Amino acid sequence: MTGDLLRRFPFTYQWPSLPDLFEDFPPDLRMPAGEHMIRIEESEADGVYQLKAELPGVDPDKDVTISLDDGVLTVRAERSEEKKDKQRSEFRYGSFTRSVRLPAGVREEDVTAAYDQGVLTVRAPIGETEKPARKIEITRGN
Repeated sequence: MTGDLLRRFPFTYQWPSLPDLFEDFPPDLRMPAGEHMIRIEESEADGVYQLKAELPGVDPDKDVTISLDDGVLTVRAERSEEKKDKQRSEFRYGSFTRSVRLPAGVREEDVTAAYDQGVLTVRAPIGETEKPARKIEITRGN
């Protein structure tokens, strides 16, 4: 049907708005209004999930927060930087956030994070992903 509408009314067909495209995303994976997305790189090797996030110009002790809630890892950062020279000054600032769902089997208590030269690296060991089936006993009433 969409193809028919486009052929008959190519200039008047209304595409969904950008927020409408994301309304079916789980709330914990949506980006709050007014925040910028952090660029990340994800990989998994040797039983470890690894996320690298670009966060240049931040102080990880004061400006970065990492949280883990129900299998969702969220990285938040605030950047406020001012450069001054004799003729001018320049500000760079803003809020940045990124949430990702961790793979099944991640041992949340063993997640670690390190910051080096503008890159935050989060490592999450993955344990057993398949649990054996458990037999449920049936009880009878009185």
